[in-house]
Amino acid sequence: MNSINTTARIAGILYFMYIVTSIIGNEFGRFVSVDAPVTVNHIMAHESLFRIGFVISLFSVVFFLLAAWYLYVLLKPVDKNIALLFLLLNLGGFAIWCFGMLNLFASLMLLSGADYLKAFQPDQQQALAILFVNLYKNGYIVAQVPYGFWLFPLGYLVFKSGFLPKILGILLIADGFGLLIYVFQRFLLPGYEVISYPCMVISFIAELSLTLWLLIKGVKEQKPSLADGKK
Repeated sequence: MNSINTTARIAGILYFMYIVTSIIGNEFGRFVSVDAPVTVNHIMAHESLFRIGFVISLFSVVFFLLAAWYLYVLLKPVDKNIALLFLLLNLGGFAIWCFGMLNLFASLMLLSGADYLKAFQPDQQQALAILFVNLYKNGYIVAQVPYGFWLFPLGYLVFKSGFLPKILGILLIADGFGLLIYVFQRFLLPGYEVISYPCMVISFIAELSLTLWLLIKGVKEQKPSLADGKK
């Protein structure tokens, strides 16, 4: 029981570190929830802050992958195959997100003033930088597909585990639907962001609730059944 509680709390710590570093990284870097020209202007005016935000965000997604690993260890006794499925989906989102970060760094390189960039006019460099920031933003949205689908097996295992509250599993499954709605809205109805606002609220509640429960409460002890007590 001590071992499973330790695993749960490590998962909670890593998930919490992911949430905190994501917020800090985006605050420094200004590359999420703003238009691409805003990010480009931020790079030109505050390059050091952008670099700090970029590095912090890189670490944040590593924390998320590590949290997924500890959740896999925690939940594989419930169903190892389904636990492996959500771990692989998380890894897929991680790979797409990292590729998107390369596009974001390319925008910084375009605005670096390096000699080889003199072949482009300053307005051309800024236009290309905006293009790469937009590629990052769209890659971030694409990554929400595996990051959305991983919540279904995760929520199912939390619901079935018996040592975590069933409501957490329900919230995680609802979060999965919310993220997929967010993806459809961004690509099919980009002018109707209001559609995805409730999804963001559900996502915040679901993932923060799981994080705090693992971090503070851990897992509850399972009472042995009567059959287990018989020899």
